[in-house]
Amino acid sequence: MAQPGRLRRPGRGLKTEEKSIESRSTNRLEHKNSDRPEKRLQERQQRARPITLALHAWLIAQRTKVVDGGATAKALDYSLKRWAALMRYLDDPVLPIDNNHDEQQIRTWATGRKNWLFAGTLLAGQRAAAITSLIQSAKLNGHDPYAYLKDVLTRLPTHKARDIDQLLPHLWQPLPATA
Repeated sequence: MAQPGRLRRPGRGLKTEEKSIESRSTNRLEHKNSDRPEKRLQERQQRARPITLALHAWLIAQRTKVVDGGATAKALDYSLKRWAALMRYLDDPVLPIDNNHDEQQIRTWATGRKNWLFAGTLLAGQRAAAITSLIQSAKLNGHDPYAYLKDVLTRLPTHKARDIDQLLPHLWQPLPATA
């Protein structure tokens, strides 16, 4: 186990042990109260609001010490300009504390975009993008991508062209099992 304050690599980027423990604790709290918005709002007001207010004061104090135009000034200005959006989650218990779920959803697209550069030809890249789009859409609609693609590719040769939209992930229904 890492000693507190020592840098470690938990898989993605460097974090200090204290920050990692605090982050896991906050996320556990959010998850524990996920079905009780009023409890989540109360916890955010009691625990997170004082921390965010202290951070805001620190950002403002640091901004007065930094010369305009530098990278640090730009970073501080970026945070301060978006402060209202950051604070919004404190007053709305429905808003998630982070966007990890959304980031997980788009990771495949970002990875794919890099991979499609090396598909060989433009047409091959477009085909890879189309297949990835179908797979991700199937996942977002709650389908098993393998079962979805297997069923669609089996039906496709005999499916009527005018009904092709029925094979799209948001409209697709698996064929009933034949005994």
